[in-house]
Amino acid sequence: MLKPDEIKKLQSKITENNDNHAFGQLYMAYFHNLQKFANSIIKNRELAEEIVSDVFIKIWQNRARHVKIDNFKLYLYISTKNTALNYLSRHFRKKIISLDEMSLNIPAASYNPENLMITSEAVKKIEFAIQNLPLRCRLIFKLAKEDGLKYNEIAKLLNISVNTIDNQMAIALKKISSAINFEFKKNPSHLHK
Repeated sequence: MLKPDEIKKLQSKITENNDNHAFGQLYMAYFHNLQKFANSIIKNRELAEEIVSDVFIKIWQNRARHVKIDNFKLYLYISTKNTALNYLSRHFRKKIISLDEMSLNIPAASYNPENLMITSEAVKKIEFAIQNLPLRCRLIFKLAKEDGLKYNEIAKLLNISVNTIDNQMAIALKKISSAINFEFKKNPSHLHK
């Protein structure tokens, strides 16, 4: 993921200098996560890729208008959400989709064994706990932890309150914590090695 100042630099190069290379960097940095997000709405991987491609095409075509966007990362997510919902509305006559209807498959997290001293069993428990979170809770957890969005950005993106996000994150962290605690209680002998 790009840092906010890196995004600003790329945004400036794209909007002011028509820089194809900067556009390619932005595309490579966000395409995969935006595709997963679009897929959680429309439930079709190929169409999700098409939707995100359309978002990036529109960004390039209208690049001069994007100079004043303060939070370009959030803009990408909102554009993807709106494009996906517009697609559903046009093609399936489905005007509104509930967060509870979204499905989201989070791939196994890539843990760095040098940085994390967690047993493989604990990692499996964490991944299992994440995959078994309620859909809304899993979506919010993914946007916050994997995609790096701030709570207020997620609130704007999903049209929910920051309190709802706090509550959902608390549920997620409690369930993940319970999975880890269960692992340690189940086999405390490895703690003394």
